[in-house]
Amino acid sequence: MQIIKAVLVEPVGCLAEFPAEEFNEMAATLCEVTDAAGASGSDAYWQVLDLIQQSGDTLTAATTRAMEALEVQAVDRAQLYEDVAPALAEIRAMHVSLLIASSLSAVAVARFLERFSLGEYFPAAAVWTRDNARGVKTAPLAAAIAGASLDPAHVMALVDTSAALETAKAVGANAILMINDYEEGRRLVMQAPTGAVVSLHELPDAIRLVAEGAKAPRPSTPPGSFRA
Repeated sequence: MQIIKAVLVEPVGCLAEFPAEEFNEMAATLCEVTDAAGASGSDAYWQVLDLIQQSGDTLTAATTRAMEALEVQAVDRAQLYEDVAPALAEIRAMHVSLLIASSLSAVAVARFLERFSLGEYFPAAAVWTRDNARGVKTAPLAAAIAGASLDPAHVMALVDTSAALETAKAVGANAILMINDYEEGRRLVMQAPTGAVVSLHELPDAIRLVAEGAKAPRPSTPPGSFRA
């Protein structure tokens, strides 16, 4: 039995729909990428993470502050999925820990939790960002797992892009694919996530299925966007 003791969540694309414009601006203006064209907020976000990772420690303080401001602006325009609070409440009632593992800045994550009143689910010790994890992509996930003294095999990471899926696999966590678009979802399922859901309402059942040794269900939702 592979009991899930914690769920790692990334606000961008997994808890809310984020706009792409701010992340594209970060890539184009701050990271000097002239062909930034992330179609979705998640795609644009992960492109920026690649650029941050490539930059190493070369970003100036001014650039970092400008990036934080754009991230906060993106948070202020994000649309929280309507099933977030009920799903988080049910997961917490299952005595499964909830952890933020995000490559956003600390100020952006704090703004996100404040704006959507989610602080009760994520106390300070359960929040990992690129600042306190000292890195992006795998760094926040690894820090969250280590900080909670967890075995990655007992951790579920919610993901919504190819890059996020590979990042979860890299730290040894169970990657549960949040399918926000049918065609993209069909492609990502080929990358063998632990399971897939089309709604956060399905996440508690996914936790139970993994504990029982079964894969989370592959949704058969008709073509189209799963999110309004």
